[in-house]
Formats: sequence, structure tokens, C-alpha cells
Amino acid sequence: MDFVHGLPRSQYGNDAIWVIVDRLTKVAHFIPNRKEDGVEKLVELYVRNVVRLHGIPKSIVSDRDGRFTSKDWRLVQKSLGTKLKFSTLFILKPMGKLRERTVLWKIC
Repeated sequence: MDFVHGLPRSQYGNDAIWVIVDRLTKVAHFIPNRKEDGVEKLVELYVRNVVRLHGIPKSIVSDRDGRFTSKDWRLVQKSLGTKLKFSTLFILKPMGKLRERTVLWKIC
């Protein structure tokens, strides 16, 4: 999971894209959102765009964005039985494919 920020605001008010890649199928989801969206909105988007299609994941690898490290996000994932894994600045291998797709998406 990662966010692409700094985009011009769309007609719907979105100015960011939440990129989620299923590690098993390599399917990428590009979910429009607002940079200021909180955990409640992200949970709604996550369930509607990811869980509905793929089911509840066993684990999630993300960067240390404040929304993913927040108590609320952790509680939601714990209640779903999903293990959270955070990459660090020095160990980005799990995020490599996501960053690669994000860069490609920005170019295209």
C-alpha cells in the first residue's frame, strides 16, 4: 500500500491515489481519494475496493504512513484478523513492486 500525493484536484475533489497491490495475483488497485481522508474513509474505500473483490488479506505490507500506523487502523485490521507489516526506509524490498508500479503510473 502506498499513496500518490500532489495531484491536481479532480472534479470530485480527489487529489491523491491509494495504490494497493495484491501480492498473490499482482492485481493493482488505484483508488482515488483525498490527501486529508482519515482512517474511517480509508476503511470504507478498502472494504469497497479490495475486501469485496479479494476477501480479507492475511497480511498487509505498507509504509509507515500515519494512517496505517494509527490505533484505529490497527484495531480494524486486528478485528479482521489481518497482520500488519511495515517496511522501513532501509528495507524496501516488499514495497519494491508497488513503488515500481507507482513510478510507472506517474509516467503514464
